[in-house]
Amino acid sequence: MQLTPFCLMLSCLRVSPNRSQFFRYDTITLTCEDQSNSTSWKVKRETPAGGVRPCSSGWGSTSLGSTCIIGSTYPSDSGVYWCESVDGEQSNGVNITITDRDVILESPALPVSQGAAMTLRCKAEANSNHVFNFYKDEHLISSSSTGEMTIPSVSKADEGLYKCNISGGGESAASWLAVEGATDMKLSTSEVTAFQPGIKASPSPSASPPAASCSVSVFRLLCHVLVGTPYLVSTILLGLIYRDRKRARTVGGRRGSNDVIMEIVV
Repeated sequence: MQLTPFCLMLSCLRVSPNRSQFFRYDTITLTCEDQSNSTSWKVKRETPAGGVRPCSSGWGSTSLGSTCIIGSTYPSDSGVYWCESVDGEQSNGVNITITDRDVILESPALPVSQGAAMTLRCKAEANSNHVFNFYKDEHLISSSSTGEMTIPSVSKADEGLYKCNISGGGESAASWLAVEGATDMKLSTSEVTAFQPGIKASPSPSASPPAASCSVSVFRLLCHVLVGTPYLVSTILLGLIYRDRKRARTVGGRRGSNDVIMEIVV
């Protein structure tokens, strides 16, 4: 399957709630956002057995065309999800982890824009007073009694593998935080799970979708303008050439008629 170039991406997978980790039995809504024709894109994933299946074909339920709802999640629902058109074009891919752990890290499922504010949340199934510790690439970076850690202005340096734990026990799985425009290599699903002892790596699509952001409308518009401008200019030039030739023929015809009249008079 041929991947859609970032510049011409026509669809994007949205995850609601916008996070990459979920507890068992949570509900997830996956939507293919396509400004041209949303019904031509379907949510797909690679199953644990290794086959690629669209929504409502052994997993999830379809609602309103390109929206897929997983009503009660299980760890077997962990993996990479993406949107795919009838022509085989693919959108961005999103890693989703469903865990049996007592703690999850709520981090954005999609890449974060540079300069934007971003908040990570460490959430425990059992509500009680805890000290929450946040880690980036296995290094402790923050501790909080509220369970939140805010980065006021995200930069490329903030891209990495994050997890959290709570005092007295539980630890979340690790999730990769992507930053728009960062050139660092992204970790695959299997590489992320290598940091999670006891967690089996979820399969990824045979042709992994690009981890691109959904905020590509400006780039898409610029691409369409760049592609369409030569055709527009060519059309205008052809129209001008045709008009000038027609005018020249008309003038030439008039001159020929005048010559004939002058010869008769003489």
